[in-house]
Amino acid sequence: MNGVFMRFSHVVPAGVVVLALVLTGAPAASAATEGKPSVTVIASKLDNPRGIAVGKSGKLYVAEAGRGGSGPCIDDPEGGTACLGASGALTVVAPERKSWKHWRVVTGLPSLAGEDGGSATGLHDISQSGYGLVGTIGGAFNLPTRDKLGEGGRLMGHVVSLYPEVRGGGVKPMADLNAYEAKCDPDKGDPGSSVDSNPYGVLATPFGAFATDAGGNDLLRVNKNGTVSTTAVFHSRMVPSPFPPPGDIPMQAVPTSVTWGPDGALYVGELTGFPFVKGAARVWRVVPGKSAEVYATGFMNIIDVAFDRRGRLLVLQITKEGLLAEDPTGALIRVDVKHGGKRTELAKGKLTFPGGVAVGEDGTLYVTNKSILAGAGEVLRIRD
Repeated sequence: MNGVFMRFSHVVPAGVVVLALVLTGAPAASAATEGKPSVTVIASKLDNPRGIAVGKSGKLYVAEAGRGGSGPCIDDPEGGTACLGASGALTVVAPERKSWKHWRVVTGLPSLAGEDGGSATGLHDISQSGYGLVGTIGGAFNLPTRDKLGEGGRLMGHVVSLYPEVRGGGVKPMADLNAYEAKCDPDKGDPGSSVDSNPYGVLATPFGAFATDAGGNDLLRVNKNGTVSTTAVFHSRMVPSPFPPPGDIPMQAVPTSVTWGPDGALYVGELTGFPFVKGAARVWRVVPGKSAEVYATGFMNIIDVAFDRRGRLLVLQITKEGLLAEDPTGALIRVDVKHGGKRTELAKGKLTFPGGVAVGEDGTLYVTNKSILAGAGEVLRIRD
């Protein structure tokens, strides 16, 4: 894919990161005193929290992408360097009496980040699978880059199995999506296409998983034996360039999320790539073996999608105004398909660069917040 802007870990402009860091001095959300919904911080001080999943007995699992480390380091396309560390983790957030506690159950996962630890590439998403979970570890963008990272980066670009119940935690590679991109490059021929792989969204299935490759612009089927195949490709669009001279440039899809719909189809949300045209992000409906269809339009930088217990679509936007707007405010949009597609923004003004959404058994919503910050990430409980 086209370099800098096709890799989620590098799409956030520096000015936006600085603005978000300033905001960490005050809480982004707290329990509401009147009206609905109520928004409560139930976990804090997390490192780049991304995907979130609901487990057994009310436990929540959170993917922490980490804060990088001391190296090896590679050139960061946005300037400077990004260094590898074993700071990624799978974290449990669980109710305890009248409060919530959180602790890490799988640690030592690879994480790639700049000096401040923000916008890390690491454990991006998770999905419950039996007694364990399936996850995506992002990067390393291509095989030569991964080779530069050495042994500590060997799990980057993989779908993995995670075992939180194993003493000390456990992780096992399931499939190498970096290698699949290098071999197949499913969107080859699209304007701006190149070999670039950054696994992001994941959905556990009885056979293994579906995973979105935000760099490869595709939805992949991953079998437990490591076999990978292409389920759908999301092609780039030509859009007006925001810079002179006038003309059109390719904007890539950058799929970041996948979930089951109430109809049994797969639904995929796209972040879109540079220049992040406002309202251009879409949700796709995918039935394996058939062409993908656009299901809903008019969104901005989708980072996750889910369905609530009433079959309403939940669309989480990492930013409300766009990644070039230098505004860290995110948005959670509920789309009531059965009632003319009515859209309602939940927890309005309470989200700062959110990263993932999950629905509890009782309908409670959980969102990871400040998802591109090290040491300042949160989990929010939203009750409508």
